[in-house]
Amino acid sequence: MAEMKLICWNVNGIRALVKRGFLEWLSRESPDVLCLQETKATPDNLSEELLKPQGYLTYWNYPQKKGYAGVATFSKAKPTEVKKGFGTPEFDVEGRVIISKHSGFTLFNIYFPNGKQSAERLKFKMDFYDAFLNYTEALRRKGEKLIICGDVNTAHKEIDIARPKENSKLSGFLPEERAWMDKFVSLGYVDTFRYFNEEPNHYTYWDIKTGARERNVGWRIDYFYVTENLKKQLVKSTIMSEVTGSDHCPIILILRVP
Repeated sequence: MAEMKLICWNVNGIRALVKRGFLEWLSRESPDVLCLQETKATPDNLSEELLKPQGYLTYWNYPQKKGYAGVATFSKAKPTEVKKGFGTPEFDVEGRVIISKHSGFTLFNIYFPNGKQSAERLKFKMDFYDAFLNYTEALRRKGEKLIICGDVNTAHKEIDIARPKENSKLSGFLPEERAWMDKFVSLGYVDTFRYFNEEPNHYTYWDIKTGARERNVGWRIDYFYVTENLKKQLVKSTIMSEVTGSDHCPIILILRVP
């Protein structure tokens, strides 16, 4: 088996990140697959160097609403299949999902909704969670090997957030959001970072306005999950907290593949 390197990153605007050295970083890190969330871009305003970076095929999904959401998957090897969305119009219109089939697994690159804006958006988020789980469960029950990565927009446990008590009534750490994550994990989806690391103070998102990153007052809301049938192939799962350029940092998964 060979080792495969995947990176996942909420870039909070890919065009701004390019000005901060994104393409140089990509060349340096050279992941086999890169999953980006919150790209905030459509093909008509993407440069040729972003659409066709050296050594990569790129796949983009974007919403009808400009300057919002969006995901992209960069892959060195051509996936055997690429789908955009779950086939549910109310969710797919927001351009949050790319599902790609690779050698040995199916990869979900997802920018899950944020529920902070209103009660309606919180309901949308919870409904999105359920639609996602219905989709993955149909595949998992068939024995498919799944990798799910992205900004889930919820810190699962108290260890995953710097200030749990202060945020317990905010979307992103609400009891119902955390209960959904409990259910998700109980069905056999492995939080790969916690598989290797049970220490506190590891986060993937920090609020820019309050200078939270300098003080490491953060949230771990970006994840790589795998189905149980991939667990034995896991090599490493880490957080690249030293990488700047967004209010999130990248995360890495390395696994053995046929």
